[in-house]
Formats: sequence, structure tokens, C-alpha cells
Amino acid sequence: MTSFSTATSGTAGVATVVLVSRAMPGFLPAAAWPVLRSADAVYGAADLPEATRAALDVKAAPRPEELARIPRVVLVAVSTDEPGAAELVRRGAEVVETPVPPLVRAAEVMDRLRSPGGCPWDAVQTHESLVQYLVEETYELLDAIEEGDRTAMREELGDVLLQVLFHARVAAEDAGDPFGIDEVADELVTKLVNRHPHIFTGAEAVHTPDHQEQRWEQLKQAEKQRESVIDGVALGQPAAALAGKLGQRTGRRGLPLDLFPSGSDEGAKLFRIAAAARRAGVDPEGALRATAKDFAAKVRAAEREARLNGIDPATLDAEGWRRFWPRG
Repeated sequence: MTSFSTATSGTAGVATVVLVSRAMPGFLPAAAWPVLRSADAVYGAADLPEATRAALDVKAAPRPEELARIPRVVLVAVSTDEPGAAELVRRGAEVVETPVPPLVRAAEVMDRLRSPGGCPWDAVQTHESLVQYLVEETYELLDAIEEGDRTAMREELGDVLLQVLFHARVAAEDAGDPFGIDEVADELVTKLVNRHPHIFTGAEAVHTPDHQEQRWEQLKQAEKQRESVIDGVALGQPAAALAGKLGQRTGRRGLPLDLFPSGSDEGAKLFRIAAAARRAGVDPEGALRATAKDFAAKVRAAEREARLNGIDPATLDAEGWRRFWPRG
């Protein structure tokens, strides 16, 4: 299939198929307009969204063989798989396509996978069944960021985006409260604009990241009409991150450190460390993960060293581990 940026189908006898995106039914490529103006007849294919058909004020196309006999005919369709479009293309019709941004194309692919005739696995997924993949993909992205692997970051960002598209597509099918990716994006835009009044409405300027963070929390508190300083804290997040977040939030309201859990059990000790670390500007989850990954690397290094010395790491005792443990 060939896509033209300029129209050449004004010559006698040349048919044209104008393709529109189902995700953007109100948009036509610039090259389509001179073709439409010079056409002897313009029809809408069977797969054309009704909104586009009404806006163009075109009639439904006749049968493919009849359509093909009309000189300088233009058929507006969504796909060249549609019978009329397929017949015109087979006979040498020019094709003018609507450029579709990759993000819109991604939503279209997700829609097709989820729709009848798509992927059986995708079709049966629910918000609940997808949760595990959202968590896994998020941690894989986190790992790519920590490793500084740009190639992996690009891939994992795509996998996280897939989860957003998937959940939005599932939500669109909810008869009681449907919403799709457009509503998700629109709500995000509204939130970003409302939380940055100094940029979009000329409010008092914000000069530092700390000032912006405080302003963000103030606006969020007022916007959501929260009654507690800890409203909105995700209690399902990893424990070290949760303790840190609670420490940070309560610190903004002046809750003293001596009111942190005071028990001698391990849970209380860990909470105090994580909460105090976050108040001091240290991400306890990230710090603990970095230490854990460094420890894991040393375990592997000791095992490799043991093998180089002809010893099975599975047989190492305490002294054996100390012998092969990396120095420094």
C-alpha cells in the first residue's frame, strides 16, 4: 500500500481510497481534500464511522463491482480490508492515509486485541487479573532505571503503557461506569493544569522544587477534600515505602518522632528507621533495595570464586563463605 502526501487522483479514471483512523474519525489527511473536491463521486465504506459519514455527507457505497466502474470515485474507509476498498486497491486505486500518531495506534491495537475476533487471552482479562502484570512491569521498569539501561527503559515504559491501555479498555466495557483512555488522559491534563496554577493561570510563581512539592500537596488536599494527612497514601505499597511515606506525610503536620511506634519488636524498629529516613530526605525503599542488590551481587561473586577454586557453593559453611566473600 502506498501513502501519498499530495493528491494526484484528479486525472480521469483514477479512483482513490481515503483511509481514516477509527480512533480519530473526525480527522482527514490534508491530501484528501483536493481529491474529494475533484471527485466525480464520493462514498462511505461500510466500515466508516457514522460520525465521519455524517460530517462528509456521503452516501453508502454501492457493491464493489459497481463502485469500481465509476470514474474518479473516492471511497472513504477505515481499512483496505473492507470489500469496496479492497476491490478499488486491487484495480490500482491510489490510497491516501490519515497519519496516526503511535500513541493512538497503540490504543487501536489494544482495542482490536480486546474486541471480538481478537486475542482470546486478552478478551477474558479483568482489572483484577491484570494487577500482577502491572506490578511486575513497574518493577521491571524500576530495575531498568536503576541499571541505567536505556534500551530496557524504552521497552519497559512500553510495557507499563500497555497496562494503562489495557485497564482503560477494560474500563470502557463497564456498563455501569464506562470510561476509556481519552477520559483517563483528559483527567490527567486537568489535574496537571490545576496543580500548576503558576504556569497555566499566572498564579504566584514557584521557584524551587520544594516549594512546588508543598504547593502540590496543598492543592491536592483541597481538591480531594481530604480529612486526614494520610488520606491518599496507598496502603498496599511495599512496607518500607509505606513507612517512609507515612513518616513524610506526618512530618509535614509536625507529628513528633517520639510518637512513632515505640515497641522493641522488629516491625516497630523497621518502621522507625524507614519513617525517619524519609523525613531526612532518603527514600528507604530505594536505599534498602540498593543495599539488597549489592548484597546479592556479593553472594554471586563468592559463589563464582568458590567454583573457580573447585568447590561447590552449595557445600560452603560459614568459614567458606567468609573465605570467598569479596573484599571492600
